[in-house]
Formats: sequence, structure tokens, C-alpha cells
Amino acid sequence: MKAVVLAAGEGQRLRPLTLTRPKHMIQIGGKPLLEHLILALKEAGINNFLIVVHHKAEQIKRYFKNGEKLGVKINYVHQKEVAGTADAFGLAEKWMDGEFVAVYGDLLITPQTVKSALNLHETAGATATLTCLRVENPERYGVIRTQEEKVVEIVEKPSAGTAAGNLINAGVYVFSPEIFEAIKQTKASPRGEREITDSIRMLIERGRKVVAKEISSENWLDVGRPWDLLEANFRVLTKLKPQVLGLVEEGAHLKGTVFVAENARIRSGAYVEGPTYIGEESDIGPNCYIRPYTSIGRDVRVGNASEVKSSIIMDGVHIGHLSYVGDSVIGEGCNLGAGTVAANLRFDGKPVKMQVKGETVDTRRVKMGTVMGDNVKTGVGVLILPGVKIGCNSWIYPNVVVTKDVPSDTFLVLRQQLNRVNL
Repeated sequence: MKAVVLAAGEGQRLRPLTLTRPKHMIQIGGKPLLEHLILALKEAGINNFLIVVHHKAEQIKRYFKNGEKLGVKINYVHQKEVAGTADAFGLAEKWMDGEFVAVYGDLLITPQTVKSALNLHETAGATATLTCLRVENPERYGVIRTQEEKVVEIVEKPSAGTAAGNLINAGVYVFSPEIFEAIKQTKASPRGEREITDSIRMLIERGRKVVAKEISSENWLDVGRPWDLLEANFRVLTKLKPQVLGLVEEGAHLKGTVFVAENARIRSGAYVEGPTYIGEESDIGPNCYIRPYTSIGRDVRVGNASEVKSSIIMDGVHIGHLSYVGDSVIGEGCNLGAGTVAANLRFDGKPVKMQVKGETVDTRRVKMGTVMGDNVKTGVGVLILPGVKIGCNSWIYPNVVVTKDVPSDTFLVLRQQLNRVNL
């Protein structure tokens, strides 16, 4: 059994993080999201992969290469332009010589999800098998209507309040080669893209057997928005195995499930609660507090009297002393000046809202901090309010309270401080 994985899209809803990397390469618990997906598929019995790439494809190829380090075989095909899921899956035709698994590359799934789809596909003798699950907000997805396990209709991204139902397409498929003939006849949707759901709809209209396996939300997560990264981080770290490969000084305390990578150093007085992942060559402490569900990347410095909670800290970040980072995602190479606070709780205690592609979206999280792109620099005493995003390469002047999103390549300074800044 082979698998084709779609990893061509940028992931605009995850900006500014995806301005410098594909969303599939955002690291969670020491591994890129795409690696977690490949390992889940491998555990389900799949060892041969075709990855469809486009946005910053060289990063994916450089990291995974031919798949040898993961014990699998990986080939790549380049999608010249992101023209829809049917277009992307269609590129796999010459690579597939039988039935195959097809998966969206921005999913966090369990091996059980894949195995259940494969089992149903075989027992039902289906031409195509979908996975589906029930959600409260089906407007973001394709909705599936079924009679028992047989798919009778697919409604792509229904309007809010319609009676389409709440059983959505989960983006994990098993196809017979007949899908490629349907893909060739699939025309562009109103969005201007060729959708795989339209190809599947053709199979249904032709009387082919299309079935759907309902899965649990515990075994599936669509990582499409910034706060989804924190949920993915939570799920990955829940399965973390404790191991100490680096140096833990006398007087440092590790409580619960903590992974300390090679050449990392936990200084005296540091208190680390698991589940927490600390990457290679990182330097933690002294006298700091790392709280549960925190992923710390490679070569990260967390200074004296700082606190980090339920966050993703990427490679090369420096968190100055007396700082607080809560429920946040901090991009590579950021430097947080002493006393920087990334607040994660609104003053009124209501769920935090965030701007996503120009729209204000309710994260449905009471605790949600900041999302920083790469190479952001904050001065001493900067306060960042909940739900604020800061673009890549931006500098925030000391004592500034950041109340709204900051674009990339921006120098943010208070008006009354302008006469003291040499621009």
C-alpha cells in the first residue's frame, strides 16, 4: 500500500509562521507536523510515500530527503500551481499501481484512523472510502450525507445555518485507480480550483460504491489556524516519553513527563513540569519555570525568573529574564527583551479573538497568547495582549503595549518616544 500526501499549500491562515516555512514544517514536540503524519501512516502499515509539494518545497525535501531516516521511501512531485486537491492527487497517477491512501498533509491523525479506513475499504469492496467525523462548525469543511456507511451526497463548505448536517469530510481517503479517470474530468469549482470531492461525486453518480468511515475527533485534528497548533502540541506531548539525554544540574527539578535532548542544559533552580519537550543545545534557567505542554526547540535560551506555559518555542529563540510567555507560538530566532510579557487571558475573561485572513475569529479559547513570526525582537518591558500576531523581522520598542497585529518588517514605537529614537 502506498500513500500520497498533499503538502503543497502555504497555509495562509497560519501566517506569519508560514511566510518562512510550509505549514507542514511547523515543529511540534521536536518534529514537524508532516513527520507526525508520516509516522502515523507508517504505523498503519504504509512505507511508500509520494509527497506533493509547492510552497517552499526545498525545506520539505531537505528535511525528509528519501525518507531513509524514518524507515520509509519518499518521492516528490511538484505542483506547479496550487490548483485544488483533485489537481494535486491527479499528479500521483503514474506512481500508483493499485489502491492507495490519500491524505491532506496538515492533519494530525492516529494510525487507528488510517487502519479503520483501510479495513472498511476492503470489506466493503469500495471504489473510494472517505473518513468523516461530527463537528459543531461544518461551514469550513465538506459535509457528507450517508445511508449507513454508503455516501450519497457531498456538500462542499455549506453556508452557516443550512441543513447540510455536521458530518464532515476528514481528508483521509482510500482510492482505487479509477479515481484518476474522474479527476481528469473534474472541472474547476466556483473557487477556481479542481476539488477531489467533485471527483468523488462523479463516482457516486456513476453508481460506484463510495463509503465513509466515521472516526472520533480524538483521533483527528485539522491544523489550519494558529490555535490549532496549541491543540496539536497538547496532543503530541500527551504521548511524550520521558528521557534525559542532556545535563540537569543539581538543584533543578523535573516533574512528570519531560524529554531533555542531547547537549541541552537545565540549570539549577529551574522547575520543569511535564509533559514538556526541550530540544538539543537549549539552555534553561537558572530559576525559571517551564509549565506543562510546552515544546522548546533547538538552541533556545530561557533566562532567569522567566515562565513559559503551554507554548511552542521554535529554534534559536532567546527569552530574556523576568519574562512570561503563555499559550503562544514564538517563531525562530526571536529575541524577547527582559520583562517581555505575552499575556494569554483577556481582562474580562472572555474567549480570545484573533485576526485570520482579515476576519476576526473567535478562537473559543479563554487562554490564547501571541503568535510571532521569525526574527521578532522586543525591547525591555514590552506587553503583548492576548490574540495579537506579530509579523516576521519586526522590532517592538521598549515599554510598548501591543494591542493589535503588527505587520512584518515593522518598527513599532510610541509616538512620545519618537524624539528619542534614532531612525
